[in-house]
Amino acid sequence: MDFQEILHQQLLSNSLENYCWFLGFVIFGLLFKRIISKYLSHFMYRVLNRDISIDIKTFNELLIKPIGFFVLLMFIYLGSLNIAFPQELNFETKNFNISLILSKTFSIIVLFAVSKIALRFVDYFGIVFLNKAKVTESKMDDQLIPFVIELGKIAVYIILFFIILSKIFDVDVTALAAGVGIGGIAIAMASKESLENLLGSFTIFFDKPFLVGDLVSTGSITGTVEKVGFRSTRIRTFDKSIVTVPNKNMISAELDNLGKRKVRRARFYIGLTYDTTIDQMKKVVKEIEILINEHSRTDQEGRVKFQEFGASSLDIMILYYVNSTKWDDFIDVKEDINFKIMEIVKNNDCEFAFPSTTVYLQK
Repeated sequence: MDFQEILHQQLLSNSLENYCWFLGFVIFGLLFKRIISKYLSHFMYRVLNRDISIDIKTFNELLIKPIGFFVLLMFIYLGSLNIAFPQELNFETKNFNISLILSKTFSIIVLFAVSKIALRFVDYFGIVFLNKAKVTESKMDDQLIPFVIELGKIAVYIILFFIILSKIFDVDVTALAAGVGIGGIAIAMASKESLENLLGSFTIFFDKPFLVGDLVSTGSITGTVEKVGFRSTRIRTFDKSIVTVPNKNMISAELDNLGKRKVRRARFYIGLTYDTTIDQMKKVVKEIEILINEHSRTDQEGRVKFQEFGASSLDIMILYYVNSTKWDDFIDVKEDINFKIMEIVKNNDCEFAFPSTTVYLQK
């Protein structure tokens, strides 16, 4: 038996030659998908990125893998053209057909591969616009672009959903859309909370109670706004953790936009012992007030007053404003002033009080 006769031998309704062609296309696709996808990625980069707003490495990281997967699927499809589905395995009944199911499954996988490429293009345009937004003074575009990126991704999924229904399952999309319109009220009632969060996101964009990068405080959460999405707002706290707050809470609860402040306030008490004289107390109060008002990082609205006769101390209220909204600047200035307050108290021969109790024993 020669080689040609071996190739023409039949196995499950196909010759060995047909199986070889199929395996050849698959192996070729596995071996060369990265090269082909890299070439296609470079070609798209030259076409799209004429202003060089994103480097080629980042562009390749976005697109090479999804394009490579799509290329492999195309080679599998080309290879499948050389073979027929074995009739011995096609258990066809009135409502069941294996070959049809495999065909539709493969079509769905191809559509998902295409949608993956589309999603990566949405990410690409998002990076381009974010890079352009960084050079502008307005923070509104920094907040709006991530929102538009999410909107674009949702649009891709919706289009994919309707294409699968129409082309794969032969569903009348027009009739389905009419049905969705009729059942829209029921859907809205079932997803009331999600709808409230979505409306909350639009309120945040149009009312602008805060922008991305602002320092805000809502409830027990204080931190910097990093992202405003459809459902929630992400806040980076001082502990470097990410807290996700539903948008409806961001607009319904009391919110303090600390980023709108021009200054940060420090207010605290120090207590001196009861053996401090009036003259000493006056000198300490005066010197601390001069220290605060003459400090290079505070304004002229500081207040230092002898306020309370405490249980075990004479309490002095200290209040001042730091000319910066940054947390690091605030704690640095506060530390510097605290050290100098300690020096003032020491130089006036006074002592800080601490909670104590005096017990008198009577015979």
